[in-house]
Amino acid sequence: MAEEFTIKSEQIESKINQLLPSQGGFGAGVDFSASTMVIPIVDLTETAEGSALRVDLQSSISFKTATPFNVVNATTTIVNTTGYFRVFGTLAYRSGLTTTAKGSFIINDGTTDKIVWSYQQDTTTTVTGPDNCPYDFIVFLTAGDSLICKSENALLFLQGSTRQIADLSGNLTNP
Repeated sequence: MAEEFTIKSEQIESKINQLLPSQGGFGAGVDFSASTMVIPIVDLTETAEGSALRVDLQSSISFKTATPFNVVNATTTIVNTTGYFRVFGTLAYRSGLTTTAKGSFIINDGTTDKIVWSYQQDTTTTVTGPDNCPYDFIVFLTAGDSLICKSENALLFLQGSTRQIADLSGNLTNP
């Protein structure tokens, strides 16, 4: 059987008035009480899940988690592990470009390519100045998948980083 206790403390009353100003305090003559009964509390917040970070902060870039790449006139596998990955950076091409230049990101499942992001600069005359095209997207890779970066011209650069934001099950990866 639970026991009830009356608590009379100016310090506790002052602290509650400070922490809960919207309650207006209890005012004079109102006592606090306590009980020996155990009342379970279920916390359904993100902190209770074991994550104290907001999702946007949890997906931030850090020295430890960023994997940079720089692809010029080549085809390069930039990620070949499972999970969710943020891919971000800039495609740039230099002046002097006189032929069509294409840059792309491809997911390959071991046999088939699928272009997930692409940029093509068609030229009929020489490009007179550098230009760029930023990119920022998220890919999901399952077992056997690879993310490939492809530049089809020596004057076309794909520079950026990848960052794993979650594992295959969707569990967020801290920075």
